[in-house]
Parts: sequence; structure tokens; C-alpha cells
Amino acid sequence: MKNTFFSVLILLIFGSAESFAQCDVKNRVLADGSMVYYFDPAAFYTTKSKSLKINIITDKESYFVALQPTPFPEKKVGKGIKDDLIIHLADNNAYKLKHYDTQYIKNDSVMQVLYLIDKKDLEVFSKFEAVVASINMKGTEFIRDYNFKLHKDEIVKQLVCFLKEEEK
Repeated sequence: MKNTFFSVLILLIFGSAESFAQCDVKNRVLADGSMVYYFDPAAFYTTKSKSLKINIITDKESYFVALQPTPFPEKKVGKGIKDDLIIHLADNNAYKLKHYDTQYIKNDSVMQVLYLIDKKDLEVFSKFEAVVASINMKGTEFIRDYNFKLHKDEIVKQLVCFLKEEEK
């Protein structure tokens, strides 16, 4: 009886800690003085030859999907990535996110491409997990499809956290 009670107590503690941890919003001030809010990127896709990390970034007015693909093209070629992102959600629809910016961060060791989520699609993105992303990676192999294997619901979790904060 004591072991059962102890086991249930441990599960409740770990379960509640995980639910609080999923809204670990970070922020940083950009060079222009504006504040952005973000989560640490989560791995959506990983193989021996390529990977894709993803997270949501917001300035509290607009929401962006930030992709960190590996491998990525050299800076001169990568700055030419201007195509939109096509992302397929679990509702069996494809959504086009407008290219916003391509950045090389952390001393150019990470490439990050920002795509703007249309305000009319925010609700859908906060309900349905991501299934596939199609990206035109100039300088590599043209259109690169990522069939998400890991953390498919990460966009949903992160958007729910941000939208919940806005309601307060």
C-alpha cells in the first residue's frame, strides 16, 4: 500500500514538473531594441545525413516558425533562400508560410530560417501537429522534404503557451 502511494506521488510530481517545463519561454533583446520571445529548438527530424530543429519565435504581434536545418548551405548561397515553407499538418491540409528572414547565428555555425505564420492560421497551428515540411534549400538538393518523426506536437505546445500568455 505504501509503495503504491509512493509511486503515485512520484508520478504526480514528475507529471506536474513536465507540464510547467513545457512553457519555458525565453526572451532576448535584438539590436534594434525590440524584444523577442522563443523556446529552445526541438528536433523534428534526425538521420545520419540531415536534421531539422524547429521552434516558435514571437514579438507578441507576429509568430514565426524558425527552422534550423543541417546540413545548410554556405552563407553566400543560404542568404538566397527566399522561398516560402510548405507545411502539412495532421488536419490533412498544406499551409504556406511566407519567408521572413534567413540568419546565420552562433558565429555562423547555425543557420536559422524564419517563416511567418499567417494570423488566420494561428488557431490551426495550435491544434494540429506537423507532419511534413517542404523547404527549397538552394545550394543543396533543391526541395527538401522532412517527414517529421520526433516532437510532432512541438509547434502546438509552443503556440498554446504563447497564446495562453496573451490571454492573461
